[in-house]
Amino acid sequence: MIKRVVLSTQAQADLAALDRPVALRIAGAIHRFAATGAGNVQGLRGIHPPEFRLRVGDWRVRFHDHGDWIDVLRVRNRHDAYR
Repeated sequence: MIKRVVLSTQAQADLAALDRPVALRIAGAIHRFAATGAGNVQGLRGIHPPEFRLRVGDWRVRFHDHGDWIDVLRVRNRHDAYR
């Protein structure tokens, strides 16, 4: 089952600020995860409601998984992703 992907306003701005090839690579990884569940995903500890991160090279996609859909919160460089 393919999950619906919803990008927050901040996630949209994060992707728009990136170079086009990098943004397309990240968007592809998000949609691949939504379709197949494949990707380097890890649950973040100490955050409620449960939050996950998808690693795409030096970039981190933080999101909530609601079962039928994924709410992408931020797309940040690994140095800034957890601040």
